[in-house]
Amino acid sequence: MTDLKHEVVADAAPSRTARSLRPPLTAQELETEWTPSRVDAVQFVTPDGQLTELGRRYEMDLDLVQVLYRDMARARRLDQEALALQRQGELGLWLQSWGQEAAQVGSMRALREADWVFPSYREHPAAMVRGVTPAELLSQWRGATHAGWDPEDHRFHFYSLVLGTQTLHATGYAMGAKLDGGQHVVTTYFGDGAASQGDVNEAFNWAAARSLPVLFICQNNQWAISTPTELQYAAPLHQRSAGFGLRSFYVDGNDVLAVHAVTQAAAELVRSGEGPALIEAVTFRMAGHSTSDDPNRYRDPAEFEAWEAKDPLRRVRTLMDGLGVPQSYFTDLDDELEELSLEVRAACRAIEDPDLDAAFAHAYAEPHPMVEEERAGRRRYLESMAGA
Repeated sequence: MTDLKHEVVADAAPSRTARSLRPPLTAQELETEWTPSRVDAVQFVTPDGQLTELGRRYEMDLDLVQVLYRDMARARRLDQEALALQRQGELGLWLQSWGQEAAQVGSMRALREADWVFPSYREHPAAMVRGVTPAELLSQWRGATHAGWDPEDHRFHFYSLVLGTQTLHATGYAMGAKLDGGQHVVTTYFGDGAASQGDVNEAFNWAAARSLPVLFICQNNQWAISTPTELQYAAPLHQRSAGFGLRSFYVDGNDVLAVHAVTQAAAELVRSGEGPALIEAVTFRMAGHSTSDDPNRYRDPAEFEAWEAKDPLRRVRTLMDGLGVPQSYFTDLDDELEELSLEVRAACRAIEDPDLDAAFAHAYAEPHPMVEEERAGRRRYLESMAGA
């Protein structure tokens, strides 16, 4: 695994990606608007693309809106192409992010480039915002590597397939970051199912007890594979996390502007030394848990239809139309998405098969006679089959 370094970040200014709604939310507003006992999630834009009363209080940064929409559209096109590639046998598995684009793009664009991110396994939109390429994203799912990118290059860690383990990785890294000094926030993504795991609750407790700079982002997509949220827990996660001592917030995860604003404000609280925070973004997993899952066996089609009406891209497109974004923007974006489709397919098929000798080389830290014997046996087998 790459040796992660806790760097002291001297430049605390927001990156070019951390653009904001004007004026920014303040800690005082957070305390009055979003308490753990709140019933309704924070929302700036309704599913039909209209600004809410809260949304009207903040002047829209139209450049930011266009950036967020482009990010979500690119992520969805990657998702569609990867699904097709998996069905064609080019990928062994794929976990779709369809429906969860706003929760990821809105939060990632609110962070600074120096902030470290520890994802789970469905954070493709977040990875793309951090500059991870299609080839790097697809190589793991093609079976060519354990992970396709260098975390140091993007300050974006490998995907974690063990449920919830990344929250402990993030918390441990945040401990080192606090000891080393600096102002960056360590962010980790997980789902509602992972929130029932012991690892996640241990991370909450450790982060709160040590006042670590961790921002926990839960994408509550309503289903832990085939288990619905109502069978998982009796109290919402943002209420439970408050019991650990986390500053906890509840947001419409399909509203990219609300997610961006809440994440920006919550991250600044963490950055200022207020301790860890949690954002529960309410969204929906439109596809199956993975390409090996059939959600039609356990989900009511009416639930899918209800959430389809809350589509994160559709609501922003309607808002943009109302704000006067020219048609040329969408035409140019459509052309870009077609180019992305070609790039994704070409990148996938260009991924080289792994050299299985590497599996033997890294089984132990030092050479091992039994492993060397197994490697030699494999080579003899391949040589015997060469002329077959």
